[in-house]
Amino acid sequence: MSTGPGLFSDIGKKAKDLLTKDYVSDQKISISTYSSAGVAITSTAVNKGGVSTGDVAAQYKYNNSLIDVKVDTESNISTTFTVTEIVPSTKTIASFRFPDYNSGKLEVQYFHPHATFSTAVALNKSPNIDIMATLGTPAIALGAEAGYETSSGKFIKYTAGISVTKPDSSASIILADKGDTVRASFVHYLDQLNRVTAVGEIARRLSTNENTFTIGGSFLVDHLTLVKAKLNNHGRLGAVLEHEILPKSVLTISSEIETKALDKIPRFGLALALKP
Repeated sequence: MSTGPGLFSDIGKKAKDLLTKDYVSDQKISISTYSSAGVAITSTAVNKGGVSTGDVAAQYKYNNSLIDVKVDTESNISTTFTVTEIVPSTKTIASFRFPDYNSGKLEVQYFHPHATFSTAVALNKSPNIDIMATLGTPAIALGAEAGYETSSGKFIKYTAGISVTKPDSSASIILADKGDTVRASFVHYLDQLNRVTAVGEIARRLSTNENTFTIGGSFLVDHLTLVKAKLNNHGRLGAVLEHEILPKSVLTISSEIETKALDKIPRFGLALALKP
């Protein structure tokens, strides 16, 4: 939609995805199908901590509109409507969850070649209001977000960040938790052809003087298999193996151990996504 700086949530997202995405400790299976009318249906079952849950989701796209509906085993119905270009360079997202009638939310995003803005309002009597803004270009962006609680008349969150992106690297600094946490990250693509990537992140909580330093990376073993790993200064070591067992169908195996407490039982995760 835009060649601008992207949303504020994109700042630091590459490093976050490399260090957190697919590092799971539960068991999950999802099966996707497509109807002749163009509806994508996905059934998911999850076992986490001995508790099993599931849901069925349907997605339908028509012109510039996208409709998502999900029903879970607790009888919750989540619905999201996404419409682009109601007004040029905008995206409007409305979400509801039944039977919780106070969970409604309306978000409007605006994209400009040198700026992006996003406003989200909860649809209830005392709505929280979230505002995000980013200025810059795809190469360098500066942004901030704030959350305002109308019931108390106070700001419940505010965050600022800056990112610099090059073809072979990406760096970001984020001031979060109302200025209590500083998080800096760096991603370097050592070999974009083989998806060899290195990532590092350091986070400091100013109120407690606590530092967390994490390094990680990913490596494409072959065109079907991807390996990821990470280690932080607290001795937590994680690894992920992704293998495409069928076209578009991926098996993910993950594990995490405490290298400073080897007597603890390692955590393992397994996910299988089957798509036609």
